[in-house]
Amino acid sequence: MSQNIRVRFAPSPTGPLHIGGVRTALYNYLFARKMGGKMLLRIEDTDQNRFVPGAEDYIIEALRWVGIEIDEGQGAGGPDGPYRQSERRGIYQKEAQRLVDEGKAYYAFDTADELDAMRQRLEAANAPAAQYNAITRTQMRNALTMNSDEVRARIDAGEPHVIRLKTPRKEEVRLHDIIRGWVNVHSSAIDDKVLLKSDGLPTYHLANIVDDHLMNITHVIRGEEWLPSAPLHVLLYRYLGWEDTMPQFAHLPLLLKPEGNGKLSKRDADIGGFPIFPLQWTDPATGSVAKGFREEGYLPEATVNFLALLGWNPGTEQELFSMDELIATFDLAQVHKAGARFDIQKAQWFNHQYIRGRPDAELAPAVQQQAEAVGYDCPPEKAEKIVSLLKGRVNFAREIFGEASTIFNAPTKYDESIVASKWNDDAKKAVTAFRDALQEYEGPFMAEDIKHLLANTMTQAGIKQGKIMQAMRLALTGSGTGPDLMLTMEIIGRGETVSRLKNALEKL
Repeated sequence: MSQNIRVRFAPSPTGPLHIGGVRTALYNYLFARKMGGKMLLRIEDTDQNRFVPGAEDYIIEALRWVGIEIDEGQGAGGPDGPYRQSERRGIYQKEAQRLVDEGKAYYAFDTADELDAMRQRLEAANAPAAQYNAITRTQMRNALTMNSDEVRARIDAGEPHVIRLKTPRKEEVRLHDIIRGWVNVHSSAIDDKVLLKSDGLPTYHLANIVDDHLMNITHVIRGEEWLPSAPLHVLLYRYLGWEDTMPQFAHLPLLLKPEGNGKLSKRDADIGGFPIFPLQWTDPATGSVAKGFREEGYLPEATVNFLALLGWNPGTEQELFSMDELIATFDLAQVHKAGARFDIQKAQWFNHQYIRGRPDAELAPAVQQQAEAVGYDCPPEKAEKIVSLLKGRVNFAREIFGEASTIFNAPTKYDESIVASKWNDDAKKAVTAFRDALQEYEGPFMAEDIKHLLANTMTQAGIKQGKIMQAMRLALTGSGTGPDLMLTMEIIGRGETVSRLKNALEKL
């Protein structure tokens, strides 16, 4: 391949990583792996007012949990570090100063009150946009309305100031988006964004352009919320002289509320009782705890599969994909423009599929621990059999033990509707015959052996087995429905099976 593909995921450590951010990281990762490229992790921490302790470690752990491997960047190292933007301020200051020196950016000394007053004037005049732009900058306190001596004197005196981009007044700015096609914006709609703040740190707009260039990023795959800023970024590439190496853009669709109307928020998750973060998060300031997919019992493979199909599909009926299959199939051109509805029931369905496919031995320890915690004897072999019996009936591994109550507890009551419809003379005769056969039986007590013994017993008793199976289940579990009855008997053992049949005959 002629081009060395390099993508980056660049989150801000302002709190827990939203599940939509995980999807963005996943799409970057799938594209990079598909194209034989590299995946970088960059921490964009230039907004120090919103910095949250622990958020960076959370981001790294979340990506590791879902199986996204970072080739370069924070936590992985590499030749283009540092990968934390707060440690790169000298680089941004140099480029911002270059733009000022070339007349493409300027110093601005406006206070917060002066900026508010400007916006209020524009709103009162019904201006189409209350922003600092090619027209309004001529009425503000900046290097374009002062002479150079005054500007230098203010800077030398330490007066707080920012550096703003000098946006052209009448120009068409065009960019091609892999997902959305051509985007055309007139420069009059682009304001003179702050590039360097008064604290000497850059805004996202400058920092991400400089870093993407210096880190040789070839494709910027990010959320739709950055699409309005993309023309500004194109201008910056041009002003910095890097237009020829500008990366290709792909702006991903929004994640929508479960109802499909509006952007998914934490409030929606709180109301719906579902997680919106990959891992549980405890707010260091308030102590409040937000649910995580991992702690709620979602498997990483199921989470990845669910997220991959939120906004993309390969155009086939296939729904279950391993990470390797996703890499082989993924195509940015097949990502949808429209938002994707966040259907938590579909996430549970995916988890169900992956729970079913998990080896019994992997899920058994959790069942064993849950059982022994409440005083039940549950050796590893029994736990594995319980998993085999019940994993196809649950969405989460933690639910297996809850489904196993009939394994650990003989029934104390019986489904009255089944008693009324199925507990007849044939049922009593069948249960009695099977009880007697079990008491005399000395062979191996495995599901297949039990099946043959029951069939032979019913044949000898002249009873059609299909007519009494619900009653037999009723006698053993108290219910008319449930998992495989032969495996259930194997797990509870011959002695307990005989005991339960005797109890049913006495109580019903």
